[in-house]
Amino acid sequence: MITKEDKQLIEKAKTLVGAKNIRGGTLKEVGCVLITEKGKVFSGVSLHLACGIGFCAEHTAISQMITQTDETHIKTIVATNDEGAIPLCGRCRELMNILDAKNMDTEIIIADNKKVKLRELLPFAWEIEGM
Repeated sequence: MITKEDKQLIEKAKTLVGAKNIRGGTLKEVGCVLITEKGKVFSGVSLHLACGIGFCAEHTAISQMITQTDETHIKTIVATNDEGAIPLCGRCRELMNILDAKNMDTEIIIADNKKVKLRELLPFAWEIEGM
């Protein structure tokens, strides 16, 4: 069930979206906001660039979290485009899994009216040997 807090995250992520074409691609087609287990909020935007150099908004937000804290567990995350909340791509799902096994219980807002846990989107996540 989507909460009032979830709706606020969706709206905050939408404010980050504003696609801008540049010489090498497009910026800000997607916005992302996440809340860590300790309640800190981080955001990011997508960079869709030539030669595969760019990355997802989720990667930007997660990178901010890692840069500014020692946290790796995400409580809730949402990515939006100009129409609303969208599911995270497989690459972003795997990044969350690799960062912290507890992220399998992260709540991911996949639509303006629906959220699921990462384990539902990544039911057969691979285990990392020796880690």
